[in-house]
Amino acid sequence: MKRRHTIAILLENEAGALSRVAGLFSARAYNIESLTVAPTEVSSVSRMTVVTSGSPEIVEQIIKQLNKLVDVIKLVDLFERPHIERELMLIKLHALEQNQREELKRLSEIFSGTIVDITNENYTIELTGPRETLDDFVKAVGESSIMEVARSGSIGLLKGNKTLNI
Repeated sequence: MKRRHTIAILLENEAGALSRVAGLFSARAYNIESLTVAPTEVSSVSRMTVVTSGSPEIVEQIIKQLNKLVDVIKLVDLFERPHIERELMLIKLHALEQNQREELKRLSEIFSGTIVDITNENYTIELTGPRETLDDFVKAVGESSIMEVARSGSIGLLKGNKTLNI
């Protein structure tokens, strides 16, 4: 059974580390659904979040191969543990008519979004939340209203006292 997995990885913050991780996926024909990476509180370490999907056997192979990479310090498959996962989305929407503008403001409030840019013709809204919530917002506004969408991909942390650190 194919399942979506979010893998959090601590790796050396050095040139080529991201390329080696992406290369591992590419060389073995594993799909990356989303990928985010940024330095951590320790400047020599980055945290990468990779979302992929596959059977338990495939994901096990991915994790084994990632653990073999020199740059990888530590990793955890968040799918296996209680965790919090979020995405960021910026969405630019047509907002020409007053009733359209009011509806977009209302939807933005319902989905805990923030209007970050307003012109006479459009609104740009920032939303943060689980992937499904962002997908629901996109459906609620409708394709005809959408001018442009940018999404960050998932990031996640283990719940409670559990951490992924060195």
